[in-house]
Amino acid sequence: MNYEVVTTQDGSNTLYSKQYNQHYHNIDDGAVNESLHKHVIPCISFHKNEKSLNILDICFGIGYNSLSTIYYVKKNNLDIKLNIYSPELDESLINSLKDFNYPKEFDFLKEIINELSTNYFYEDENLKIEIGIGDARKYIKKFNKDFFNIVYQDAFSSDVNKELWTKEYFDDIFKISNKNVIMSTYSIATPVRLSIYKAGFEIYQYIPVKRKLSLCFKEKQDFIGKYIDMELKQQRNKEAKPIYD
Repeated sequence: MNYEVVTTQDGSNTLYSKQYNQHYHNIDDGAVNESLHKHVIPCISFHKNEKSLNILDICFGIGYNSLSTIYYVKKNNLDIKLNIYSPELDESLINSLKDFNYPKEFDFLKEIINELSTNYFYEDENLKIEIGIGDARKYIKKFNKDFFNIVYQDAFSSDVNKELWTKEYFDDIFKISNKNVIMSTYSIATPVRLSIYKAGFEIYQYIPVKRKLSLCFKEKQDFIGKYIDMELKQQRNKEAKPIYD
């Protein structure tokens, strides 16, 4: 078994990956709270007037970002159709999710979790979720230009999963994101931000509760977070470099 179940601060369970030597969520923040505050709330709030959203969830893992999105939309009675696409390398992990001890917030999602764990797909009139088993870099290439409204960039850190933080990877994300995209990520590391910036994104620092995170856009914003001037950062830190393949 490559995982250990760990209970986080808000009472929800996450996993510790022995392969990557990292937890899937920050233990002190709590798995549900982390998904909601770092990804779901800023991204869905940014697009609150949309009737349909295409969301790229990198990577599915144990599904908290995708499931928290459904939970948040339902809890707040938002009239938004969700189309969620999520790559995941570990097929055995997905197969095990039907037996995972999720928090009570997700009780109403049990049927959906079972379908995803078995068939990697679920669809009804207000929701579509597709899990793409395999390499995320290959998976994202199948999407058309300007397809996604939201990207949850939530892979394991660049120290252990470099391939999902490079400039070339973000080039591909940029192509399949529409002009009003918002991409959320927990990473505030300068090399990661440079990779994102060199791919064409504008970067803002956002502090939802206590930890800083990065929100990224194709177009400059004037009402969300603090703008990060990456050109100035490079001038001040000549040693800083993007991450390349």
